Amino acid sequence: MNSTPVTVIGLGPMGAAMARVLLAGGHHVTVWNRTRSKADDLVAEGAVLAATPAEAIAASPLVVLSLTDYRAMYDILTPAAGSLREKVVVNLSSDSPQASREATEWFTGHGAQHVVGGVMVPPLLVGTDASYVFYSGPKAVFDRYEPMLRPIGRPEYRGEDPALAQLFYQAQLGIFLTTMAAHAHSSAILAAAGVAPTDYAPFAVEVVDLVRAIVPDTARHFEAGEHPGGLSSAAMMRESAAHVVAAGREAGLDNAVPEAVLAYYDKAIAAGYNTSDGSVLYEVIKKA
Repeated sequence: MNSTPVTVIGLGPMGAAMARVLLAGGHHVTVWNRTRSKADDLVAEGAVLAATPAEAIAASPLVVLSLTDYRAMYDILTPAAGSLREKVVVNLSSDSPQASREATEWFTGHGAQHVVGGVMVPPLLVGTDASYVFYSGPKAVFDRYEPMLRPIGRPEYRGEDPALAQLFYQAQLGIFLTTMAAHAHSSAILAAAGVAPTDYAPFAVEVVDLVRAIVPDTARHFEAGEHPGGLSSAAMMRESAAHVVAAGREAGLDNAVPEAVLAYYDKAIAAGYNTSDGSVLYEVIKKA
């Protein structure tokens, strides 16, 4: 499949990075972007610039989308919908899980097959060993194009339900974004006392490593629905969360992240989970 034609629509940093990986793999790559100048470097590297979305779709059996969201996808593809029949669309744009299901119905209605994906690294890491991509949708279609997609990043096929790739993608982003917000808050607490963020960074790495170490056991508690109290109970964790909130207030910070965490523990205590392990937040969150 080394010379299979492929079209990439959307040439932001992520789309351009994927187009380069596909070009490097020897594929005939057609590209289209609303701002034509974003294609200049890729054309210089061997890509073909299509004049319209319809022309771009017609050029290849496989169309890769890398757009801001599904609204942008509909804006671009609806006028060109007649070109979609018998095409395979690998949609690496981000949106909600339900939007992925609705988009699959839309593509099916236009005679196309829809594979949903989510790239889990920034553009600079696309095509490296660190890159991985969640996919969901028709298994036979994914299997047909998996060798071609693999150079973008390690393919992680999650199932036929088109929403699954987005669910995994958003779950990963939830951890990443929350962790980065907590890192910013913790660094700001120390900066208020004159500690440089770079001086604190090695200790932040240590606590992230600790979280990584306990995730598998915590997941087993989630799955079993059992949260045995031990050396750290929900009540103890609640007090720790309250102290983080107090430290942020004393430093004059925006405390939205630690206050949200404290609110979860308050709900756990109100539900009678005082002596349960801190993993019991899973039950609190599910019952909301």
